[in-house]
Amino acid sequence: MNKLSQERRVQVVKALVEGSSINGTVRMTGVAKNTILKLLAELGSACLDYQDVTLRNLNLRYIECDEIWEFCYAKEKNVPAEHKGEFGYGDVWTWTAIDADTKLVPCWHVGGRSGRDAWDFIANLRSRLATRVQLTTDGYRAYLEAIEGAFGADIDYGVLNKIYGHETREDQRRYSPAECIGAEKKVVAGDPDKSHVSTSYVERQNLTMRMSMRRFTRLTNGFSKKVENHMHAISLHFMNYNFARPHKTLSKPYPTTPAMAAGLADHVWSTEEIVSLLGDSN
Repeated sequence: MNKLSQERRVQVVKALVEGSSINGTVRMTGVAKNTILKLLAELGSACLDYQDVTLRNLNLRYIECDEIWEFCYAKEKNVPAEHKGEFGYGDVWTWTAIDADTKLVPCWHVGGRSGRDAWDFIANLRSRLATRVQLTTDGYRAYLEAIEGAFGADIDYGVLNKIYGHETREDQRRYSPAECIGAEKKVVAGDPDKSHVSTSYVERQNLTMRMSMRRFTRLTNGFSKKVENHMHAISLHFMNYNFARPHKTLSKPYPTTPAMAAGLADHVWSTEEIVSLLGDSN
């Protein structure tokens, strides 16, 4: 098989990071599906390796964490008996963290929604921070033990519990949750500033993920058939988000990405630079 030119690689990657499906990218670029999947796998791995090294010793202040649901192969209720309970078949959760100031996503974790997954995610986050931070999550209990185990007393931790009204029969027909009628802020550890106990940014990041990766789009037939491709797509997404996509709230007086705001880059990366992480291997 002939190697893709740099120009064609860039064309494919631009389509993928803007939310095009694999089949849609095939139609737009004329590149074969298997070639696109191979490029996604190799570039996704390169992006993961680069960010694993670069997103270290971070001076961040206000971190928000959440989990976002998706499924791979089939919805949980449709998973064949021989794959029941096997990771990569059915429900898959992506745990994310975001810094409220720089909008940087310092780490993420793809797995289930267990206490073990919470521990792996929070321990990863802890290993990347250079300073004490204020952390906010929702009231999911798995966070409590994971954060205590990873940070001990070296954290200011608050929980935001949203309060929803009672669902009516009409509400149950909609996809949106019931109306949020209030929120309760709770101090769990340290001395968090309650004005910064919030999950607004991480919840908005969930929407960015759903809009930027076709496999995350709700109420459509877009999904990941293989969890490996799911993970590669997420790594590519966050490489583009952190380094190559100027954030509107940061971009005054000049375009600024989360990586620039966090002092990890001195310019907006181009798609060509992201593709160059492959070297000459593809």
